[in-house]
Amino acid sequence: MTSAGYKALEDEIRFLKSVERPRIIKAISEARAHGDLSENAEYHAAKEQQGLNESRVAELEDKISRAEVIDVSKLSGDTVKFGATVTVVDEDTDEEAVYQIVGELEADVKAGRVSITSPLARALIGKSAGDTVEVVTPGGGKSYEVLKVEFR
Repeated sequence: MTSAGYKALEDEIRFLKSVERPRIIKAISEARAHGDLSENAEYHAAKEQQGLNESRVAELEDKISRAEVIDVSKLSGDTVKFGATVTVVDEDTDEEAVYQIVGELEADVKAGRVSITSPLARALIGKSAGDTVEVVTPGGGKSYEVLKVEFR
């Protein structure tokens, strides 16, 4: 995972522990004050939120503990590899797009970050500027030309 992705996970854990956890605890104590817990929907909803929050914290802490963090700014080269920011052009529509190859947890296509395991990233790995790649997608085949490979 990239260092930016690692920081984003740490920020989410911090938010869940310092903001969500106290909010949920307060909701549970307020619901307890309403009396009979067996028929108290607010209490059960708050307890369910607490369970979901704690499981998300545990999941993120587990992923962080096993993460291999790569500082992309220290990488270089002319070929596409993990962490590269690649500018491609769709050969059918002449539409340019910029994608960064990142770990699965930090992938967000709308933000221009594609997972290393995605069909596009797998097709791009090892390619250089000027190369053409064929990507098999659920909507059919796509052809892209690599315009630029950067590490930023």
